[in-house]
Order: sequence, then C-alpha cells, then structure tokens
Amino acid sequence: MISNPSAETPVASKLEALLNLQRIDSQLDEIRRVRGDLPEEVRDLEDEIAGYEVRVGKFDEEIAALNDQIKQRKQNAKDADGLIKRYEDQQTNVRNNREYEAIAKEIELQKLEIQISEKKIKEAQYQIELKNTEISGTKQRLEERKKDLDNKKAELETIVGESESDEKKLMDERGNAVQPVEDRLLMAYTRIRGNVRNGLAVVTVKRDACGGCFNTVPPQRQADIIAHKKIIVCEHCGRVLADVEARNA
Repeated sequence: MISNPSAETPVASKLEALLNLQRIDSQLDEIRRVRGDLPEEVRDLEDEIAGYEVRVGKFDEEIAALNDQIKQRKQNAKDADGLIKRYEDQQTNVRNNREYEAIAKEIELQKLEIQISEKKIKEAQYQIELKNTEISGTKQRLEERKKDLDNKKAELETIVGESESDEKKLMDERGNAVQPVEDRLLMAYTRIRGNVRNGLAVVTVKRDACGGCFNTVPPQRQADIIAHKKIIVCEHCGRVLADVEARNA
C-alpha cells in the first residue's frame, strides 16, 4: 500500500492511470476473446499436420530399408543358386562317397539359404503392403487436416482483419497509458491480471460490492477508497479498488 499522500504523484492520479490502463486492456481482451480458441486451434492443427508428415517420412524410410533387404535377399538367393549349379557340376567328378556327401550337404545348405531368402522376401513385401496401407490412411488424414487448417486460417484472418486496426490503435494507446504508471504498480497490476479469470486488476465499488469478485466492501473501507489517500485492494480477491460509484437516485 502507498500511504503517503504527498508522494511525487497523487494517489488519485495513480488510480486514474491504472483505471485507464485497465480500460484499454479490457478492450484488447474483448478483441482477443472474439477470436476465441482459433489461434490455438490453428497451432494444434499445424502440429498435427507436422506429426503426420513426419510419420509418412518415417514409413518411406522403412519401406526403402525393406526394399534394400529384398534386393539383398534376391542377390543371396541368386548367389546360392549359382553355388548349387557349381556343386552339382562338382558331384559328377567326385572320387568317393565322402566327397559326394560333403558336396550334397553344401547343396542342401544353399537350398536352405534360398528358402530363407524367399521367406524373408515375402515377409518384407507383406510389411511393405502394411506400411503402404498406413501411408494411404495417414495421407488421407493429412489432406483432411490441411483442409481444416486452411478453413481455420481463413476464419482467423477474417476476424483478425476486422479488428486489426482497432487492436493496433489500442496497443498504441496502451504504450502511452503505461508511461505514467510506476514500475511497482505496473508489476502488481500485471500479476493480478494474471491471477484472475476476467483480466480485471483494477475495479470500482458498485452497489457496496467489489466490481471484480462482488464481495461486500464495508462502509469505512469505501470511505477510505473515496478519500484517495492510499491504494486499497479488495480483501477477498486482491484487486485494486480505484473508486466508489455513486448509487443512482
């Protein structure tokens, strides 16, 4: 609280400056309220689209790796087939049963290699089919989200366009309105605004109640507020009570 009425700036002037700043900020709040959740929805859609694009890119990389595996397995099978033919030629020139059986085992091993390669090729091809299906579904969702994003952006741009000049004017006014407000009061004002739902940090007393939380303000406290000898805050919500509005007759 400021209790010295002979300070550099009279309390009444400080309160007037705070009320003016609050008036401007409330108008800015209203402009942003009209925009609603659109800015956040646009950001969420952009994040979602980026996620889908990363997913498609990952699938493409996985498919490329599987195609490399298929290529290598086909080469392995081809090499094994070449060895089988060579071993079969060697079998015609063996000198005994032991050499024949040894070559026969090598042929069986190469045939097994071919079977394994063919099995791995089929598995890889099946995985590629699954991933292509995933890519197709992801791309479909991606296109849908892109359309949603375009619509949301267009809607937001329309709303922003309608209020852009007003917002700029108010921001210029705010820049001037902040100047006469002491740093510590501005810090307190900003803190209070951040802690209340409606953004009202400075209010007046209306019908014997705080204009922010609507709790009753006792008569003596109202008299102190009217005197403007010190800055008084609501004992319930902490908002600055700048003045007391007279009741209509």
